Amino acid sequence: MLLDLAHWLVQPAPVAARRLGYVGESVRLASRSRRCRAAWAPHLAAAKDAVRAAIEGLDRHDTAVVLGAGLLDDVPIDTLATAFRRVVLVDAVHPWRGRWRARHHRNVERLTHDLSGTQDLLLGRGDALGPALPDICREADLVVSANLLSQLPILPVARLEAAGRLGPWTDADAFGHGIVAAHLDALAGLPARICLVTDRDETEEARDGRAIARIDLLYGVDPGPAPRAWDWVLAPFGEAARDRRLVHRVSAWPDWRPA
Repeated sequence: MLLDLAHWLVQPAPVAARRLGYVGESVRLASRSRRCRAAWAPHLAAAKDAVRAAIEGLDRHDTAVVLGAGLLDDVPIDTLATAFRRVVLVDAVHPWRGRWRARHHRNVERLTHDLSGTQDLLLGRGDALGPALPDICREADLVVSANLLSQLPILPVARLEAAGRLGPWTDADAFGHGIVAAHLDALAGLPARICLVTDRDETEEARDGRAIARIDLLYGVDPGPAPRAWDWVLAPFGEAARDRRLVHRVSAWPDWRPA
């Protein structure tokens, strides 16, 4: 707990990201990734392989954009920095671990952006979802949405549930659906190749393999059939509960387009 507090205090981030809980979420993710390093290893390797596959066959290698770069646990930053003239890492918070991993690459830059499109709404400065993607995406040859899609609604939906209303939104499920759909719609409108990696559902499992509960992490939005899929043991036994674990089903598209 003290280590997490220290990381929260020294985390470079805009004031708005602190107010909205994105710094705390980043710190918690970093802590869990350290505790669950072995359980997460197959998932992180598969996610990196999907990004590497997305690079193959590209006509141009000028600019790559990584949405949801975060810790860079699931992003092959060395491969991207070698393959492209410019790599832009985009996230609401850029933690020290991600900065450290990219430190040797002079062609890697960071861009702070609210990828959920909800920041102004949550801060009471508007009534509609904002731009889901930064303008740099329209210049890119490759855009990677890196295990981001299911994460976008988490804090905004929690804020709506606590407040009861955010602008015109009162239904949490509809709000979550709108955020997820807006991200995919924005990706679909880009000229770049899109590499999409996302978890789609969460299953709570008992030690005997029984499924206790299942949650649709994408609020009913379907990105389509995926050429790659695997299970990610997000919380092994003993992490969230002694006799239960959380398993996410992950899908990946090295070259995604809407069905």
